[in-house]
Amino acid sequence: MTEGPIHTTTIPVRWSDFDRYGHLNNNSYIEIAQEARVKFAQDQFVARGYDMPTVFVRRVTADFLRPVMPDTQEAEVRTQVVRVGNTSFDTRQEVVDHNGNVCAVVEVVNISVDVKTSRPKSITANELKILTK
Repeated sequence: MTEGPIHTTTIPVRWSDFDRYGHLNNNSYIEIAQEARVKFAQDQFVARGYDMPTVFVRRVTADFLRPVMPDTQEAEVRTQVVRVGNTSFDTRQEVVDHNGNVCAVVEVVNISVDVKTSRPKSITANELKILTK
């Protein structure tokens, strides 16, 4: 399946996100990416009148390319759906500093889940339309 459009949002970087070496702590990149995926779902699903899909994270990988420094107050996150399957979809996210440098790439396998059973479920037609538009 072809890649979807890029959703861009900004996520505030907190003082507590920085480590003793003065750059963004590695786990903060994962948290920032998670917040951006929630914003993606709010903008793409909820804002259009659809329910927020129930999604569990199956796998997260991160490539740390360069540090985000404390002079970045908001990180830009570019989220793109890069694969859609029957019960899962993959996202690729770039975490960008205030200078426009891609500092990390976060890739996530997201599983569509039936909230009552906690089992994978097929992605609905409406979800598919939004994920692949």
